[in-house]
Amino acid sequence: MKRLSAFNFAAALALFSAVSADAADTVNTQGPTVRVDKLADGLEHPWAVEILPDGAYLVTERPGRMRIIRDGKVSDPIAGVPKVSARGQGGLMDVALASDFAKSRRLYFTAAIANRQGSGTEAFSATLSADEKRLDAVTPVFTMQRFTSGNIQYGSRIAIAPDGSLFISVGDRGDRDRSQDWRDDAGSIIHINADGSIPADNPFKDGGKALPEIWSKGHRNPQGIAFDSKDDKLYTVEHGARGGDEINQPEAGKNYGWPIITYGRDYSGAEIGEGTAKKGLEQPLHYWDPSIAPGALAVYRGAMFPEWDGNFLVAALKFQLLSRMQRDESGAFVAEERLFEGEYGRIRDIIVAPDGALLMVTDEDDGSLLRISRAEANNG
Repeated sequence: MKRLSAFNFAAALALFSAVSADAADTVNTQGPTVRVDKLADGLEHPWAVEILPDGAYLVTERPGRMRIIRDGKVSDPIAGVPKVSARGQGGLMDVALASDFAKSRRLYFTAAIANRQGSGTEAFSATLSADEKRLDAVTPVFTMQRFTSGNIQYGSRIAIAPDGSLFISVGDRGDRDRSQDWRDDAGSIIHINADGSIPADNPFKDGGKALPEIWSKGHRNPQGIAFDSKDDKLYTVEHGARGGDEINQPEAGKNYGWPIITYGRDYSGAEIGEGTAKKGLEQPLHYWDPSIAPGALAVYRGAMFPEWDGNFLVAALKFQLLSRMQRDESGAFVAEERLFEGEYGRIRDIIVAPDGALLMVTDEDDGSLLRISRAEANNG
């Protein structure tokens, strides 16, 4: 699972203690009162955050930069990031640390890359140098099969499975019919080994009926993907059209319907597809109407907020909030609490830190890295 490596908690605590207390906000929720600390600002459209073993933060910026934030200071850009297509929704996107990062220094990232045919989603592996100034051994491990014009709906998040293989979400690139073409990576969840090879449990590993890297199809623009560490089930959150944002549980070889079925409408108001259900196509676990424009997804299994155990945390761009989705014992969604609405801007990424705090980045020209913790714990 992404973001579950072993960490140096003492170093992380020392790093956080360097944050000025007057930078914090206190926010009431339906449960605990939380504290919001701004760890850094001045980031240009940050897309993703990860926590390094010593508690520092690795952040991507969509124009094509990776930076490290330590002791409140933002580093110069890390060298070695390939040239990205930073147009529209494209650019440098997700980053994920290998489970053995502390030893191997290996990480993975996704980006929109351009060639003569247009642009498309690509995933890379690399190692971070010991001095943290450059990426070495930068190697493509997945390149979507067909690049096209346009600069929207690339996906793209990475979830690392317990066995170290990678699940990568790829959007339909603004061409909805591609999501139903099993010879096209667009509108898919991709499953590959860490070296880019095809896992033995892929449903189309022989390439006969579909591209061998495809795990599931019928997705529109999944920008959140995560495992639940309790049962290792995989979930996605994805942009629909108007009123069609969805949470899905991608399973091998299944079709999640876009654009044949959807609870959304075209931006013009016109109907899309054949309705909301059809035999052989999967239903979402949840959909939003109106749409919230979801970013990343985390399934909460931390110690800091035990009352949130098993909740889904969904970053939202359009409504500038964090959606906390509560589930019952069967896993069904039964309630939603909307946190921080309009307070911090477009929330792009959300992850759970080793101590159970939350980390978010805001997708703005002057974007921020934020930490959400339990107010009582920090105030003694």
